Amino acid sequence: MPDPVVHFEIIGTDPAALRDYYGALFGWEYGVGDAATEAVSAPGDYGFVDGNTTGGINGGVGGGAGYQRRVLVYVDVDSVEAALRKAESLGGKRRMGPVHAPGGDLVIGQFTDPEGNLIGVAGGA
Repeated sequence: MPDPVVHFEIIGTDPAALRDYYGALFGWEYGVGDAATEAVSAPGDYGFVDGNTTGGINGGVGGGAGYQRRVLVYVDVDSVEAALRKAESLGGKRRMGPVHAPGGDLVIGQFTDPEGNLIGVAGGA
């Protein structure tokens, strides 16, 4: 089976306003805390969306002053390092990672595809 999309992120410069917007639009509720790394969102300003309550996948809305606005999906992989190397071998460029999330086994990375689209990978080391 191909690797599935397991997480999405909506990042902007005013995370609280984005959370209010998407909460009103889609009925999303958030558990606000820290993202896996400060490279993703300002500390304490990442709103987690629980896929079990929405009937979809897990996600997050965050960012802060100085963060680049973007929408990003994360694909589940066995090895983040191996996925980043393969992305590079196929013409992509590593942008982040592997980074270990605090307090757990989660590892994340990001790369751009040959056209510059940012994609995340999540899984093991």
